Amino acid sequence: MDRKAFIKTTAAGALAWKFAPKRFAGIDDLPRASPESQGISSAGLRKFLDAANESHLSFHSFMLLRHGKVVAEGWWKPYAPQFKHSLFSLSKSFTGTAIGLLVGEGKLDIETPILSFFPGVTPHEGLAHMTIRHLLTMTTGQQGELFPKLIAAHKPWTQVFLEEPLVSEPGTQFAYNTASTYMLGVIVTKVTGELLEKYLTPRLFEPLGIRDHDWQISPDGYNTAGYGLRLRTEDIAKFGQLYLQNGKWKDRQVIAESWVREATKAQVKSASPNGPDWNYGYGYQFWRSSHGAFRGDGYYGQYCLVMPEQDAVVVITGEIGPMQQELDLVWANILPAMQAGALPENPAEFSALRQELQSLVLAIPKSSTHSLRPGGKYALAPNAFSLPSVTFVFSAEGCTLNFPAFSLRFGWENWILNEGSRPYPFPLGNSFPMTSALAGTATWLNADTLQLNLQRTEAMNGDRITCTFSNESVTMEFLNSIAEKSQGQDAPESRPPLIGSLIAA
Repeated sequence: MDRKAFIKTTAAGALAWKFAPKRFAGIDDLPRASPESQGISSAGLRKFLDAANESHLSFHSFMLLRHGKVVAEGWWKPYAPQFKHSLFSLSKSFTGTAIGLLVGEGKLDIETPILSFFPGVTPHEGLAHMTIRHLLTMTTGQQGELFPKLIAAHKPWTQVFLEEPLVSEPGTQFAYNTASTYMLGVIVTKVTGELLEKYLTPRLFEPLGIRDHDWQISPDGYNTAGYGLRLRTEDIAKFGQLYLQNGKWKDRQVIAESWVREATKAQVKSASPNGPDWNYGYGYQFWRSSHGAFRGDGYYGQYCLVMPEQDAVVVITGEIGPMQQELDLVWANILPAMQAGALPENPAEFSALRQELQSLVLAIPKSSTHSLRPGGKYALAPNAFSLPSVTFVFSAEGCTLNFPAFSLRFGWENWILNEGSRPYPFPLGNSFPMTSALAGTATWLNADTLQLNLQRTEAMNGDRITCTFSNESVTMEFLNSIAEKSQGQDAPESRPPLIGSLIAA
């Protein structure tokens, strides 16, 4: 049944569509249905949301599909349906798909040695035996993750990879390596003459109705491939549904069924300290999971979880450190809520679920303190951001920071979305590489200390900016959210504070 027919002929359909979050409307939207009509308990999904909120993990969005229909969707404000989100290593599954499409077109054989694409390279021991299959399965024989070396290198990333010594014979040992996926993306470009994203656009993105996407570019001019893709939550769900349908979308076989089968089965044994769901094997840029599932996943909790036994897809985005805990919430709450057949409609529980989905919000610092401090303009000491001054403007709605070239708005213990998408004004190395819309909240911790929270709603992370006022000066200290959640291990905070002197009250 198509979307219009579902809405017209069922009360559950009308209700599900009426109260679905506002998003880009169009013929490419996935159909909506009530959970009960697809054999899922609304009460069970509420348990998942309650558990997610009680976990104090930073979820950004959630979408659940059953039998090809969206039965639940929610965004933790200030995140919203129209925003793209950084996929991080979930990008790898899209890169693997590009390889599958080339194989299907007869333009590539995964048993091809990679050195055939890099003439003139003098191979070190073992490198001549490395094939595309080894890149796909993360069995290159290298020590492990080369991503830090790529970022630090002052030479082409392909050169870094090709110069890395082998510690085992290719094909014999799994070692997760983002650089392997980068090489796949480079090979796509060498075969097609197009960037990875451009190659995928008419073959994958357009057939699925995915229009708003972008992919980060490496210093060498290739898509980063192993990370850097940004899509909307619903677009991730479409990708998962495509794989659930064995590569078929509507009446078109977008990906060969044989590739889907090979890509999503365990090609190699895997082991990881992340948790038990990392020990079910690795395919072609997909992980196997418990409960017969497979998934693409990315740094800090970006998930496209495909559950063939339940005919379901779960999509989650967020900024979540313990990724196994995220999956455990799915297994403990969503899985038991699924039944084989349709359930009786439960308008009360469905209405409660809808209200809960619409009221999701990222945690906001709260305080009973209200400062009477007036605003003012402060001259800033020389700083890494080349900002000459800042003006604090306080109103009943919130706080505004006016810099000479831009302004930032923060709501009093309430997220306010700033207009437009922009480069991050307080960059920290590679942690803020792409433009994004920004949202902010403000809280007085005491009469002289203002805490500002700035979130990148088209990415993952943000900043806590602590502004301490003293007489006629202000000190603005930064703590990026990645450093806060990982105790500084992943992205150590290295930005010195901004120091300002009052020049105009």
